[in-house]
Amino acid sequence: MDFKALGLKAGIEIHQQLDTAEKLFCHCPTTLRETEEHTGEFFRYLHATVSEMGEVDRAAAEEMMNRRQFHYLTYDTTCLVENDEEPPAPMNPEALEIALQVARTFEMHPVEQVHTMRKLVIDGSNTSGFQRTAMVAMGGVLPGDGEVETLCLEEEAAQRVEGSTFSLDRLGIPLVEITTSPCMHTPEAVQETAEYIGMVLRSTGKVKRGLGTIRQDVNISIKDGARVEIKGVQDLALIAEVVRREVTRQVNLLAIRDELRVRNASVGEETHDVTALFAETKSSILKRAKSILAVVLPGFAGLVGREVQPGRRLGTEISDYVKKCGLGGIFHTDELPAYGVTAEEVAALRAHLGVADEDAVILISGSKEKAACGAKQVRHRARLALEGVPEETRKMLDEGNTAYMRPLPGAARMYPETDVLPVTITGEHWAAVRVPELLSDLARRMEDELELDPAVARQAAYSEHLPLFRAAVQAGIKPNLAARTVLGTLKELSRDGVAVETIADQDVLNVLAAVEKGEVAKEAVPDLLTEVAGGKTAAEAVADHAGGVSAEELAAIVEKIVAERIKFVQEKQMRALGPLMGVVMKEVRGKVDGKIVSEALRAEISRVI
Repeated sequence: MDFKALGLKAGIEIHQQLDTAEKLFCHCPTTLRETEEHTGEFFRYLHATVSEMGEVDRAAAEEMMNRRQFHYLTYDTTCLVENDEEPPAPMNPEALEIALQVARTFEMHPVEQVHTMRKLVIDGSNTSGFQRTAMVAMGGVLPGDGEVETLCLEEEAAQRVEGSTFSLDRLGIPLVEITTSPCMHTPEAVQETAEYIGMVLRSTGKVKRGLGTIRQDVNISIKDGARVEIKGVQDLALIAEVVRREVTRQVNLLAIRDELRVRNASVGEETHDVTALFAETKSSILKRAKSILAVVLPGFAGLVGREVQPGRRLGTEISDYVKKCGLGGIFHTDELPAYGVTAEEVAALRAHLGVADEDAVILISGSKEKAACGAKQVRHRARLALEGVPEETRKMLDEGNTAYMRPLPGAARMYPETDVLPVTITGEHWAAVRVPELLSDLARRMEDELELDPAVARQAAYSEHLPLFRAAVQAGIKPNLAARTVLGTLKELSRDGVAVETIADQDVLNVLAAVEKGEVAKEAVPDLLTEVAGGKTAAEAVADHAGGVSAEELAAIVEKIVAERIKFVQEKQMRALGPLMGVVMKEVRGKVDGKIVSEALRAEISRVI
């Protein structure tokens, strides 16, 4: 696909949670909890309000189509600010300082005063109906010709548990939102830029790590298409594929538009009640519906079922709009007979409506109120198909496809927060902001100073265990041993089911110090850490493995093991060395260095072959 010829423009918004002690507008800790630990709950209905410009934001208006009751879980680590029952505290200065560090790294220009705004959001992800956000800096640079447009400090949304139930432990955690210009023109460039910004954020050492702590929104458009914002791309490896699939979708929607125009297609204005036609239907979905409505789309036959993304069709896009009314979806004549609807019923439907073969019919079923809402959405989305690609906010699905969420928000979404005082950033403050060392530079420095393999140095620099690695090296542990333990052994033990999260950093340092002192062999580290995870102290575990094995004892052990496997040794010759190393090391329980064991084993094998 020639993305340049298609006029691809893409920008990204990255939302990264900050690892601060307190939330952005209250003094609650930024600790995530298990939902079983909740200590209270309440519910709310959210409504959009008219902005200062006298308008209701279009995205908020659509969220209100389906009146929902939102249910919130509270904890002993949340307070009345999260409940929206108490005014917010002043902006967290620790979070602001981290945001300024990031801004300086991108060579941005700070605003003179940081003013907090309210951003209208009534999808249930907050209790107030708005999210607090504050612009901190503008105009940064990225490698190549990239540009950072803005950097904002925001409060994180509540976490959805399921359906309309949300957990308030996450609400209010500070996050930075970094927005680039539409400066990327290939899927690969989008992914590389996201990786670079993520690296800069981790370079501060003050961002949260793990699944869900960083999210990318991708804005995509092509020539004659429209700007589409894809929310919540969490997997960096999928960003390029998401862009490719959105470009494919827009190309296909434009082709459908052109075909519809050639056919002089239109959208029927009348909604037909066809409930009686399906009184004897075998379709379980239609059978339980109180109301079945039909919308005729003249000239749409064959195009409603045309694929726009792998496994998704124009009919799927229409269905996504209908789901905003609380319905499960639609049936359309490009896919019928199916789902229990017979060919005879389809023929009767066409005859009843008097439609031609080139026309498509959409069926919407449910309660009277929801079906009527769904019919309006069908006509709305079908009209958009005549225009081409609608501007939308979409959510990511598996493997890079996307589905409709809501219209793009407009300017009516924002209005001032009057409960939070602005924060002035003086020239002296800005000049004193520390610029962190980039992880890419740190990796190169560790490669030189610690004589680490380049791949190991990069892994150490980018690892969330970097502080532990640094502490080990500062404590005198050999860098390769520290890297092997912190980056490899702990991960391997976790895969084997060992509760490594219960091992304190100091225990790891004590075990490694014992290795450095020669009290135990480095081969014993996995066993020692496993025993620590099982409840022993590091000192107890080391004591059980210490004491050493004399040269005579080792020689006897090796001689016995080789003698018991003499046929294997004679067959494999010196190639038996590797397999027998593990046997001997298990016998000596990590009390002898592997190099010494290898020498003894090699000598014994040479003697008997």
